[in-house]
Amino acid sequence: MSDAGQSIRSEMRELIAGAIARAMGSGALPTIGDDDRPEIEVSHAANPEHGDVTTNLALRLARPLRRSPIDIATAIADELGEIGPHVSDDRLASVEVAPPGFINMRLGDGYLERSLDAARALGASYGQLAAHRVRHIDIEFVSANPTGPLTVGNARGAFVGDLLSRLLEAAGNEVTREYYFNDTNRQVSLLGSSIAARRAGKPVPEDGYHGAYVADLANEMPEEVWEAASREDEERDTSLGRWAATRIRAGIEASLRELGVRFDVWKTEGSLYAEGWVERAIQRLRSGGHLFEQDGALWFCSTAFGDDKDRVVIRANGTPTYFAADIGYVAEKFSRGFDELIYVWGADHHGTVARNRNAAEAMGFDREAVQMLLYAWVHFVRDGADASMSKRAGEFISLDELLAEVGTDAARWYFASRATTTGIDFDIEAAKDQSAANPVHYVRYAHARISSILRKASEAGLSPHSSVAGTLAGDDISKRLCLAVLRLPEVVEDAASARETHGVTSYATELATTFHAYYRDRRVLDAADRETSARRLALVDATRQTIANTLGLLGISAPQSM
Repeated sequence: MSDAGQSIRSEMRELIAGAIARAMGSGALPTIGDDDRPEIEVSHAANPEHGDVTTNLALRLARPLRRSPIDIATAIADELGEIGPHVSDDRLASVEVAPPGFINMRLGDGYLERSLDAARALGASYGQLAAHRVRHIDIEFVSANPTGPLTVGNARGAFVGDLLSRLLEAAGNEVTREYYFNDTNRQVSLLGSSIAARRAGKPVPEDGYHGAYVADLANEMPEEVWEAASREDEERDTSLGRWAATRIRAGIEASLRELGVRFDVWKTEGSLYAEGWVERAIQRLRSGGHLFEQDGALWFCSTAFGDDKDRVVIRANGTPTYFAADIGYVAEKFSRGFDELIYVWGADHHGTVARNRNAAEAMGFDREAVQMLLYAWVHFVRDGADASMSKRAGEFISLDELLAEVGTDAARWYFASRATTTGIDFDIEAAKDQSAANPVHYVRYAHARISSILRKASEAGLSPHSSVAGTLAGDDISKRLCLAVLRLPEVVEDAASARETHGVTSYATELATTFHAYYRDRRVLDAADRETSARRLALVDATRQTIANTLGLLGISAPQSM
């Protein structure tokens, strides 16, 4: 590992690229331009007998070079094989060609040991990538209306947004986490009318909010707030709703802190109007010729950008639509200098994706810099039955209740281990399982077990060596663990690129499994062979740090004991 931000896979790509250049320079391969060269893909060999890493590049070069894959692979392998004696480089121990044109490479023990030492020296920062250019990314997520406590129905958006933020930061980006409140909509007024009914001892409106929290708010309301709102007549419900929304928002922030989710910016719909962003965005669209009037309403010509229909910005009665605030928000965000805007929304927002990206383009922004990540819904199951999620009916499980039951770590793992666009059934009882059958406990136990090993080593007067040099020679089991540890930067790179986290949980489980097998087959603590113990303790300590870093990416704790 040449530096903190480069993985073994990246180094192998560079080696292969150099070998291709030399082969073309010598005439062993025809010369083609960079545009005709496919991306160099390097993967870990599924079968250790085939080496440590492999590439199918020769198969992909067959058409542009008009050569057989075997001939291309052989030419590249010949150049790779010359690396060692030519530049005293021990990164490759052997290179072999396998039909129909794979290049299988075995990595040198010394190279792996140096890489592991470098990873261990990085400590808690191991796995964080050094970006060639830091991108400034805004991620808006959760953004639930402040009309009731966060429910488990809101949970997936919170987890997806937070996990994505952590991944993109680990990949070298600068991320701003943002929460958007709709504080001027009809739901806020309905909340106010529901509280007013409870306060007056009257039935809650049929389309109002019926949860017990509404009665609590009515009881907690200061008398001066009630009297002031009652004097406002038509504005009473809105006034009460805004007071309640402020209280609910404080509860939402507390719930998110308990979840380990933080936000850098809290933005309200009302502020977009008060600060003039909606008006400026509309003017920007109008000056570009992208607005027209019809039936007394103001429309955005979204069909000009591929949408299936045009979209109303201002209704015929003069009131703005949600879309009006959306376009103002896009303009406001870009004014802060972001390279990319990511919206983490539920699947029911699919219809709003095109219009927002189209408006961004119409205002002169890059539409590809506006990305919507739509997560699939979650069915929460308890004792084989669906748990209701209705805030209005008052039949819901709050996020606080979920965390109290299953724990933050288990909840985070459950969401991280599923693809964002895949619907899932969250079995609350299964998530509460404290046994090794629950993957999050299995991985956390691996960290606790290593911590216990290190404590016992200290009690026996043993300590990890400063280097693992000499540990891998002739020891395939140690090498397997070393290779697993060194994959973390690649896992981060792939997860950030795919904007999915289930690859991280899969890796964490694989690393824990590899460690448990290593500890089963290798004696780590041996007072009679202190040198070997010290080297193996160094490998085990590097594994502990890597498990901790991987769990940290997921916002999950790494216990010292269990």
